[in-house]
Amino acid sequence: MQSSTWRVRSCIRCELASLLTRPRHRHRHHTPPMDTNASAAGEQRITRVLFCGPHFPASHEYTTQYLQSHSFIKVDVLPLEHVPQAIPNYHVCIVKSMKLDSHIISRAARMQLIMQYGVGIEGVDVEAATKHGIKVARIQSHATGNSASCAEMAIYLMLGLLRKQNELQISIQQRKLGEPITETLLGKTVSILILLFKTNKSLYALDLLSSFLIFILGFGNIGMDLAHRLRPFGVKVIATKRSNVDDLVDERVNHEDMYEFVRKADIIVCCLHLNSETVCGFIQSFIVHYFCCFLLVFFHFLFHYRYKKSAGIINNDFISSMKKGALLVNIARGGLMDYEAVIKHLESGHLGGLGTDVAWNEPFNPDDQILKFKNVIMTPHVAGVTEHSYRTMAKAVGDVVLQLHAGQPLTGIEIVN
Repeated sequence: MQSSTWRVRSCIRCELASLLTRPRHRHRHHTPPMDTNASAAGEQRITRVLFCGPHFPASHEYTTQYLQSHSFIKVDVLPLEHVPQAIPNYHVCIVKSMKLDSHIISRAARMQLIMQYGVGIEGVDVEAATKHGIKVARIQSHATGNSASCAEMAIYLMLGLLRKQNELQISIQQRKLGEPITETLLGKTVSILILLFKTNKSLYALDLLSSFLIFILGFGNIGMDLAHRLRPFGVKVIATKRSNVDDLVDERVNHEDMYEFVRKADIIVCCLHLNSETVCGFIQSFIVHYFCCFLLVFFHFLFHYRYKKSAGIINNDFISSMKKGALLVNIARGGLMDYEAVIKHLESGHLGGLGTDVAWNEPFNPDDQILKFKNVIMTPHVAGVTEHSYRTMAKAVGDVVLQLHAGQPLTGIEIVN
């Protein structure tokens, strides 16, 4: 009996000695994110930032330059196909055009912040990020000059269509002078019709007696910056979504009457966000404040259904309702337009022209049939890509990364979850 007890004690002592001398391995999933790179006391902690994909190169170039004096911040750029395997090694992810679904997010064991270099976060599964304790953020466009540059691009596309930019190049190639005849905004009496999805199922109808009507489809900083920048062209701004809006409108109508104004517009500019806030931001906040949790859940599914409907909102019915020869400008997202409907109405001549900074699939196929139309102008998603806006956003990203590393509150961004 004593011999058996001695053997048990001896085995325990051996096992304890083995445990004490065995090398210790870190389990990444359970290690606090900001301590994973410090294997020994006193070693410098490293915060790793991942930029997804090679597109929009100035984003990572300018951010790297801004952070170059901080050796404890490492900025990497990886091909899109390498992101799913590499993402467990990073604390911050700048998505750009990457789609981060729940599967990829579940692998991001160290991730603390997913961020867009701009505004659009429709490619991020925010619910999955929230489930894994990851913040999702964007940079508000009014703070960086992004909305102003997008508004200017809308004017560029409008003028390019009115002045027949592609046909002008043909005239140069054919050594022609004084043709073709073009149109202009300057000197016309122009009113602006702004569709505001964020005003509790209503939109504002403006002065429809003018000879030229621009319909700004959307709400927010870009639409308002566009309205202000159209003033030098003799534009009469009648509506705004800001305070005292009732004093600035001639008529308020229901959302369902949108097509009535689509039929009257000479130019339609799409500034919508392709996300749930486009349709239901106002109503959802109202429910949060005034209704119980049951109704909130009910309306969540209702809003999700309406969001699905917002994709392809510029469809065959929409374009068919437009005035013959009217122009369509899109500086928002390609998914808001129904490709087949746009092609159909360009071929028939009903759609007078398309100016778009965004495409259905990006990068867009340069051999696509839509680019063969003389009245189509497409730019490579550069509306917000300016020296000023990108330098400002690089500073916003860099400052947030430094705050995250120091454990300070994150400022200068809009956290959406």
